[in-house]
Amino acid sequence: MAAVRALVASRLAAASPFTSLSPGGRTPSQRAALHLSVPRPAARVALVLSGCGVYDGTEIHEASAILVHLSRGGAEVQIFAPDVPQMHVIDHTKGQPSEGESRNVLTESARIARGKITDLANLSAANYDAAIFPGGFGAAKNLSTFAVDGKDCKVNKEVERVLKEFHQAGKPIGLCCIAPVLAAKVLRGIEVTVGHEQEEGGKWPYAGTAEAIKALGAKHCVKEVVEAHVDQKNKVVTTPAFMCETALHYIHDGIGAMVRKVLELTGK
Repeated sequence: MAAVRALVASRLAAASPFTSLSPGGRTPSQRAALHLSVPRPAARVALVLSGCGVYDGTEIHEASAILVHLSRGGAEVQIFAPDVPQMHVIDHTKGQPSEGESRNVLTESARIARGKITDLANLSAANYDAAIFPGGFGAAKNLSTFAVDGKDCKVNKEVERVLKEFHQAGKPIGLCCIAPVLAAKVLRGIEVTVGHEQEEGGKWPYAGTAEAIKALGAKHCVKEVVEAHVDQKNKVVTTPAFMCETALHYIHDGIGAMVRKVLELTGK
């Protein structure tokens, strides 16, 4: 009987989950699992707007799509805009300027940000992992003079500073729709896309932008609306968005591709 009791005791000891417990009460494998389960820090992303409304500010669908994909990617987002007057105000029911009316880019952008917005002058690349610029004519009218001056445009001084800061810090920059012209002007020699280079019967109504980008010294890469182009060397990610006349969900998918690549490049 003594031999039987000794055999049973030895088998119970071998099967016990507590035989290899450390003084802290966990097995080595449990401690490893606990260590691996510690959440990684979220990427901090600065979203730079140019007003509210496609013809004189930020393209709202693009901004919303970016925010949805950033949220899905677990990013922390702060929205910024320059505290400057808009170039002009467009009556979106007519597509014509509203005479005698003026609006502020920061104030208008606050509509999209639900009031949680900061002056672009306060954005420092040291505090963020990435920056993203949606499109809309505001990028070409309020963040730059591209809508008027084309390749000879000037870029808002704060926008230029932010682009250079993120680039010099090796942090990714995402841009969609017409916004890649900002990076093409400021960061010479980069690769971007605004989609196709021919109008193709109206499917790509702003295809001529590709030539302007080349004239700025950047390389234009042809991409479909659902794709994003990644300039790995410069960490610049672009997608055509509303440069293409197509269904909204395709634009949403292309923006998702851009956001995912930006977040991947942050390493978080």
